Amino acid sequence: MSKEDVIRRAWGELEPHLREQGFELVEVEFGQHGHLWILRLFLDKEGGITLDDCAAVSQVLNPVLDSINLIDGAYTLEVSSPGFDRPVRKPEDFDRFAGERIKIRTHLPVEGRKKFTGTLTGIAGDLVSVDCDGTVYSICIDNIQRANLDR
Repeated sequence: MSKEDVIRRAWGELEPHLREQGFELVEVEFGQHGHLWILRLFLDKEGGITLDDCAAVSQVLNPVLDSINLIDGAYTLEVSSPGFDRPVRKPEDFDRFAGERIKIRTHLPVEGRKKFTGTLTGIAGDLVSVDCDGTVYSICIDNIQRANLDR
């Protein structure tokens, strides 16, 4: 199974369990660090994430991960807060963080550029708008490779 397949499946399988516990799944990463495979989950909740929250989520998810056999072979589960440079991924994130500073990297160029830093002005349909020094760019959400708050 490819890394992208593991990430996609992790979103589908784990997000409902996390939502039940009062957590928002912000991002999923899966990759190799040296010889060790790591499944990294970034979570948020009202009031922020604590170290105790991360430990509790790990305890809840370990049996779920074992039962769905998400990853063949050994791996480490890491649970973390999204940090100051929180990933912005879902359409509702682009709406919720309107007015905040954001960095966006696209797959394909938009008006000749692939990197945008400015103020997120929101989302309409599938177009994310960002104001970069007075110029507003509309970027299709499917073209966004990575977006993070720039605090």
